[in-house]
Amino acid sequence: MDGQVIIVKCVVWDLDNTLWKGTLLEDGDVGLFDGLRQVIEELDRRGILQSIASKNDHDHAWAKLEALGVAEYFLLPRIGWGPKSDSVREIAERLNFAHSTIAFIDDQPAERAEVTYHLPEVRTYDAGQALALPGLPEFSPAASTVDSRRRREMYRAGFERDAARTEYAGPDENFLRSLQLVMTIGKASEEELTRVEELTLRTSQMNATGVHYSDAALRGLLGDPAHEVLVVTMSDRFGTHGAVGIVLLEKLAEVWHLKLMATSCRVVSWGAGATILNWLCDQAARGGVHLVADFRRTDRNRMMEIAYRFAGFSEQDCACRSTFTHAPEIEGTQRLHLEPVRQPASSTVTVTAKDIEGPVARA
Repeated sequence: MDGQVIIVKCVVWDLDNTLWKGTLLEDGDVGLFDGLRQVIEELDRRGILQSIASKNDHDHAWAKLEALGVAEYFLLPRIGWGPKSDSVREIAERLNFAHSTIAFIDDQPAERAEVTYHLPEVRTYDAGQALALPGLPEFSPAASTVDSRRRREMYRAGFERDAARTEYAGPDENFLRSLQLVMTIGKASEEELTRVEELTLRTSQMNATGVHYSDAALRGLLGDPAHEVLVVTMSDRFGTHGAVGIVLLEKLAEVWHLKLMATSCRVVSWGAGATILNWLCDQAARGGVHLVADFRRTDRNRMMEIAYRFAGFSEQDCACRSTFTHAPEIEGTQRLHLEPVRQPASSTVTVTAKDIEGPVARA
């Protein structure tokens, strides 16, 4: 990690003399500092979430943010009279973000020092730096993706979804049906490739091999008729989950080689991995081919191994393995085999996908 910039995932703003000019309870009428609206909008476009930690009357301060037309940009605001370090900690925990990915900006040195003392990994900034934030490397993700541009909406929908789950008194399966989950599986587009690469890089618990495929490598496979680069998206009645999975499949005459499957950890509880494997097994059965899946055990992907085993993959030897000896094995990788049979549709997720075209014989 030496020399690698850790990108900020969430900026926590103070209000008085930081986001707006003046002190709300003393001055009454306050306005945003010149240029701050543009900073807020630009960080939002980059997929950087934003929140509030302010010592103020909550209702009064939130009403002012709404009147200024920026309230929608802030998730999980903590406006009250407690220590700001508690507010920042609560925001990080609710988002499930590491403290090193949180930034806190405040005009008061004492407030920044209090946050630093209790949360030393949180990066703090003086209010005078606010306009410069978009130009700093830690606020500059390598690429802006479709999902990053709507990240705020996805997190807001997630909070509503979590609240609905907490309130639901029936069995989990019934709750999942009530979500009206839809999974779409299709060929990755040029625009989606950056997000797909990000999934292979960031997803560790649900990555079958832990291998990272670069944007260039994925683009090289898009035009290869022997390969399928599939992106998986999900949505439900609360909104979209965005791109949540990738499947990299090589199609040979007798066997389909599942080189990589990775899914976002945030959809594990919705059964995304099992649903993808169920669909893929059904597709292979339709095509009259076997499946062989690469799996390399890491210190975090036990859940993916369980998903493969539950789907029926095993170390069983089969003559079909000899048909792709050209594919080099990554050290420590197992090749798990499955002779697929037709699968029933999921009872909780509606899958929308085109059938995979038949196997391609390699010259």
